[in-house]
Amino acid sequence: MAQAIEIGEQITVGELADLLSIPVSQLIAELFKNGVAATVNEKIDFDTAQIIVGELPDLDIELAKKDQGAAAPRPKREASKDAEQRPPVVAMMGHVDHGKTSLLDAIRGAETTKGEAGGITQHLSAYQVEHNKRLITFLDTPGHEAFAALREHGARLTDLVVLVVAADDGIKPQTLEAIRFANQAGVKIIVAANKMDKATDAQFNQLKAQLAENQLLPEDFGGDTVVVPVSAKEKTGINELLDIVLLVSDLEEHKADKKVPAAGLVIEAHMEQGRGPVAEALVEQGTLRAGDFVTVGGTYGKVRNLETTTHQPIKQAEPSTPVIITGFKSLPEFGDEFEVVKNEKTARDLAAQTAAARRSGQSAATSGSELLRIISRSQKLQEFNVVLKADVQGSLTSVGDSLKALGTDEVAVRIVSSGVGVITESDVHTAATASAIIYGFNVDLPNSIKHLAARDRVPVRIYKVIYELIDDVKAEMETRLVPEIVEEDLGTLLVKGIFKITKTEVICGGQVTKGTLRAPALARVVRDKETIADNLEVTKLQSGPTEVSEVPEGEMCGLSFKSEARVAIQEGDRIELFSRQTKTRTL
Repeated sequence: MAQAIEIGEQITVGELADLLSIPVSQLIAELFKNGVAATVNEKIDFDTAQIIVGELPDLDIELAKKDQGAAAPRPKREASKDAEQRPPVVAMMGHVDHGKTSLLDAIRGAETTKGEAGGITQHLSAYQVEHNKRLITFLDTPGHEAFAALREHGARLTDLVVLVVAADDGIKPQTLEAIRFANQAGVKIIVAANKMDKATDAQFNQLKAQLAENQLLPEDFGGDTVVVPVSAKEKTGINELLDIVLLVSDLEEHKADKKVPAAGLVIEAHMEQGRGPVAEALVEQGTLRAGDFVTVGGTYGKVRNLETTTHQPIKQAEPSTPVIITGFKSLPEFGDEFEVVKNEKTARDLAAQTAAARRSGQSAATSGSELLRIISRSQKLQEFNVVLKADVQGSLTSVGDSLKALGTDEVAVRIVSSGVGVITESDVHTAATASAIIYGFNVDLPNSIKHLAARDRVPVRIYKVIYELIDDVKAEMETRLVPEIVEEDLGTLLVKGIFKITKTEVICGGQVTKGTLRAPALARVVRDKETIADNLEVTKLQSGPTEVSEVPEGEMCGLSFKSEARVAIQEGDRIELFSRQTKTRTL
């Protein structure tokens, strides 16, 4: 039995050689033989390590990936004795079309859903509302299955989750996923039973039973999960829901320091003409001010403009406040944490360190993916090359993950380039070189770039609804699948006479013993149990002196077929007729 060794997502070449008890030179040589030039201290990913270990001779070892477990909650920032109460941060989560954004619109007095393509939220958005002279911060998360990363991200930076479930529809797949994300993040769940204007009492009771089955036992079932009946359409139950949110927040005692350097999380980022990199962020501690030096992931900057998410200029933002920030040197990444530092040099140095660490990790991933591509080519895996552009970092991540998940053993999506912002000349050149299709999600295609793409014969497809983009990619991938050849047995002729045999044609006669013979068709000649000729083209059927298109079982007929070589057919042979069709396959 093979020895099992567990490793993480990445491992250095030297560490892997030690685990395998082999000379590091042998491992480097095997990597080089497979097209990966790696030194002793360079990292390789798990997939690459697994492939290399499988090819090493006389090594009875199997690699397994260490169980990383569920995504751990983000550590809460420790509050000092001077910490003050802050507004609760509440994520609106649930299944697509169950009314998350409509309910938030009813709370805000806005009509956001009218502006959403396809009627579904496609970004992680933040808003702040006032109730009973207190502020509440809401995050609206997408419901479509492709946006799982955004929903998980939303759950992990919040204090509470309002799980919106349509009372007339019940629990659905993304409802269960939202429950899982909230539980992993360790946050309290309040259920908003929406669309009560359409639901019956029986449906509402059935919903509560479904919640109980999924570890959310309602209060009237003896549990501690609050279920608030609401209707976004009729605007009923809204005040009761907000009262519960504030009550739970008071019990949880959400506090933060205001007099420390500001820190928080980037929840969206995009490029904006005239303003450059723009980030939507949530302040988690401290007070962020215009003019502060900020480091965030692999970039940094000086806060040039500070705005509310409704684009109102402000001078400072306290904890739990969602803000729009400009002034970064480059685009922050979705999910990056930001912090205020004392000066520009400190911000620049910290960003450079983070960028270098990320490049090192990407180098290992690239080495692995290059190796997998080499092996894929030897296995005749079809690659569908894509250049992907999106309006914001969160959407880019979600769309990219969704496209990669479409891959099969025969065809896979390879994203040769991706980025945030409008489609550019560079994107067209990259696509032309890689024979790729450019897909844009919620981005513009300038006329000059459109003409360039047409000149270079580069397809460019722009979508505003994510599932339409995914469906298009699936359709393209299906054209690269090898068609399925389907054979249908038609009938069998028992040969009772040979009339003519030449190098190119055979004419014989006999009785139809099975099925119905049809022409044109294909045929094989079987003697006893051995096939002596195959893929013969039947050109003519004759019943007496008359040429016919088919002959049923039990009838006598004559048959002609073409052959590139003389077929030594004999009386007593069976001629089996069949049709062959090409069937398009789907993913």
